[in-house]
Amino acid sequence: MPRQVDHEDRRRRIAEAVCRLADEHGLEGVTLRDVAARAQVSMGAVQRCFRTKEEMLAFTLGHIGERITERVRARVDRSPAQSAATTLGHALTEVALLREEHRAEARVWLAFVAQAAVSTPLADLLKANYAALHEAFTRLIREACEGTAGGAPVDPRREADTLLALADGLTTHVLIGRLTPHEAQHLLHTHLAGLWERHAPPRRPTPDAPSRRSTSPGSAQRPGSRP
Repeated sequence: MPRQVDHEDRRRRIAEAVCRLADEHGLEGVTLRDVAARAQVSMGAVQRCFRTKEEMLAFTLGHIGERITERVRARVDRSPAQSAATTLGHALTEVALLREEHRAEARVWLAFVAQAAVSTPLADLLKANYAALHEAFTRLIREACEGTAGGAPVDPRREADTLLALADGLTTHVLIGRLTPHEAQHLLHTHLAGLWERHAPPRRPTPDAPSRRSTSPGSAQRPGSRP
């Protein structure tokens, strides 16, 4: 049993080394030899953990996905006092990787997304990650819309698709410097506010207050005087 725990720890250590190398040089700069050096293990240790580079990359992508999913799950498992709409906003920020401490993770994630375009195993892993996030977002949207019938109908699954695409797009725009993290965060909040506003029941018009004829101080009349 201890050997198995050590084996998994080593796999995660190697995955972290892959992430650091991918952040510095892109996935094309990741070699088994460099990974072994960065993880401070032998080439044989890397090869005992992973038979091929592709297997190592797949494990690393799963490792990154688990970290992001865990942060989202921590937001979703909210306190009862926090609304589903608020939780969704926080979870969306986690997925978009907008905070400074997640900038390196965002670079590595997008490197894997690009590689997945030509790697079926990586694409399958990404689709599984997105499916889990999609289900979480769908549930939060459904909960946020409960009890507010009367506005425009909302398709939770379609809206979840939109939010995932928006989050990924903002990740890219922040990384290349087209948007600041603050601007991206504002776009997320604006989109969500528009979603809730569209779904909210129409406001009932309030009765107008009795109109009063305004008069200037100089024209004010004494009680009983003629106009």
